[in-house]
Amino acid sequence: MNFLESVQMAGKTLISNKLRSVLTMLGIIIGNSSVIAMIGIGEGGQKFVSDQLNSLGPNVVFVIPGNEEVQRVSRDVVRTLVLEDANAIDTQVPTIAETTAELNSRQVVTYKNRNTNVNIIGTTPSFLKVRDFEVATGRFFTDIDMKRSNQVVVLGGKLKEKLFGDKNPISQPIRIKNTSFQVIGVLTEKGSNLGVNYDDSALVPIMTAANRLVGKTSPYGLEVTYIVASAKDADSVDAAEFQITNLLRQRHKLVGENDFTIRTQKDALETVGQISGALTIMLTGIAAISLFVGGIGIMNIMLVSVTERTQEIGLRKAIGATQQDILLQFMIEAVIVSVIGGVVGTAVGVGSIMLVAAVSPLEASISFVSITMAVGISGGIGLFFGVVPARRAAQLDPIVALRSA
Repeated sequence: MNFLESVQMAGKTLISNKLRSVLTMLGIIIGNSSVIAMIGIGEGGQKFVSDQLNSLGPNVVFVIPGNEEVQRVSRDVVRTLVLEDANAIDTQVPTIAETTAELNSRQVVTYKNRNTNVNIIGTTPSFLKVRDFEVATGRFFTDIDMKRSNQVVVLGGKLKEKLFGDKNPISQPIRIKNTSFQVIGVLTEKGSNLGVNYDDSALVPIMTAANRLVGKTSPYGLEVTYIVASAKDADSVDAAEFQITNLLRQRHKLVGENDFTIRTQKDALETVGQISGALTIMLTGIAAISLFVGGIGIMNIMLVSVTERTQEIGLRKAIGATQQDILLQFMIEAVIVSVIGGVVGTAVGVGSIMLVAAVSPLEASISFVSITMAVGISGGIGLFFGVVPARRAAQLDPIVALRSA
């Protein structure tokens, strides 16, 4: 028999036992679809988080009060940064393009009979450039608003919808902590960043927030929740981190450990990459077990098939079929089952990725490398686990096979 005849005979045998063939493929289908889906969803999740971090602003550097040890063991709000630190960074660090500071608090915002408890962010006019936001309607507050502590407010897109619906909010008065503010602008919606949803927040000049809403609590100046700086370019981020550290240590007259922590976009992306990579490997490993179990299923069914087809094997060997012919036919059957299971599993896996992308914010990330590997591995599994049954069939004595049939 030539190779084509062996393939045709293997195909006819599998078609004549449809249910058994489908059940044999099931383990491979589940394994392949799980591997492809896990890799695709993992890559989509990593890209989603990376996009969220990139949306924080170009080349951002976060300066957070308290060192890592203090942040880990203390639940109290650490206050070691003041507005003058932000001004010093802006003027004395040459690798920094823009700097802003934020003073955050939760307050009740009221417009007529509507009210909601939201995050109030006191910040500076440079907020837009540093955090890469845009004003959809109206304007942002200016340096004059800052100096005069004007009671003006810029609303996030979702907060505007809650309070005003389709009505134009510009020049309308709202109350924050029983203090009247005039709406001067609305931000373009951008989504939440690291747990802070700016779309559902209200932004006011930082001096207004300090004087009217929070109050000064430090003899060293206006305490801020954190400082955000934007490096001039991606290559300047590491240098900016080093220079900011030296400047703040001098300003705070530190001898021992820092009383602040610096975080960069690069650090966050690396951490996210490591975590998502480890999770993807773990989930893929778990899914790969299904492929192994599917391979064992193939071997089991093929062994049963050898037993059932003992008479056929004996007849074929009696009329001249060699051990190689019998070996080739059973191995081809195992590979066909595995490859078809791999193709069907690939379709199911890709469909799962598309479904997840349709009902969640994750993008569909279909890796052709993972598809090729999954199908190739499934074919290899069929070849590997088909060897034992195929050899057993090939080594049957034709006389014994005919007698036992």
